[in-house]
Amino acid sequence: MSHVCAVLVTHRRPDELAKSLDAITAQTRRPDHVIVVDNDNDEHVSDVVTGQPIPSTYLGSRRNLGGAGGFALGMLHALALGADWVWCADDDGRPQNEAVLANLMACADKHGLAEVSPMVCDMDDPRRLAFPLRRGLVWRRHVGELRTQGPGQDLLPGIASLFNGALFRASTLDVVGVPDLRLFVRGDETELHRRLVRSGLPFGTCLTAVYLHPHGSDEFRPILGGRMHTQYPADPVKRFFTYRNRGYLLSQRGLRRLLFQEWVRFGWYFLVTRRDPAGLLEWIRLRRLGRAERFGPPPGT
Repeated sequence: MSHVCAVLVTHRRPDELAKSLDAITAQTRRPDHVIVVDNDNDEHVSDVVTGQPIPSTYLGSRRNLGGAGGFALGMLHALALGADWVWCADDDGRPQNEAVLANLMACADKHGLAEVSPMVCDMDDPRRLAFPLRRGLVWRRHVGELRTQGPGQDLLPGIASLFNGALFRASTLDVVGVPDLRLFVRGDETELHRRLVRSGLPFGTCLTAVYLHPHGSDEFRPILGGRMHTQYPADPVKRFFTYRNRGYLLSQRGLRRLLFQEWVRFGWYFLVTRRDPAGLLEWIRLRRLGRAERFGPPPGT
């Protein structure tokens, strides 16, 4: 029987973590082990983890490794424990019901997948996706829009939201690696998705499994009458990591084809929609940092 390790990354959200762990340990196909990486090294979180009804490991980090470093550490620990599958989760999300892991594994077996993800849906309205999904120039925001081949379709091949309920074969991580610590937060899942695409391994989104997450579309601002979107986090620290990391990402093979569209979208947003030339200059500065691989925290933090 396959050995499944669940990996969760948390930072100062013990109550939300407890809810996530409750949903994970209630699965009909329980993980064989759960690993929690705590980026705050909080004793209370350690107590929550050690009280779980299945074998659990608490990894408290005295340095905040971000989501990227946290998942890298957790994935490597899972591999070291002999995991055949690594199931990723976050402290502010949870499986919708008790059958999510079983459905993911069944979908992976049926279609021979190296990685499979659930649909990531809005916790307050599961009919709506927590994050808009772009296919070409078309944005999809609702679950019903993903079943392009009819109601019996159970897989969206070649696209997946990573970390929020994503299930990886251990052999897949041997090929694509673990998240890049340097990215810290924002874009780490896109970079791993890039590697997954370039590996040629089969992967996709299981349309019979749902992972619930707080609605995350507020950062995506429509332009050109909603035909295109840009991302503008209200928080300046989030903007720093988002734009700096995208500068790095779009300089990598497999993503460079998006550069022209990126300049059009953000140029229009800052100059036409916001009328904010200074904002455009800051966007250019941050993406140049990423392109030059000048990583590290924002100044003053």
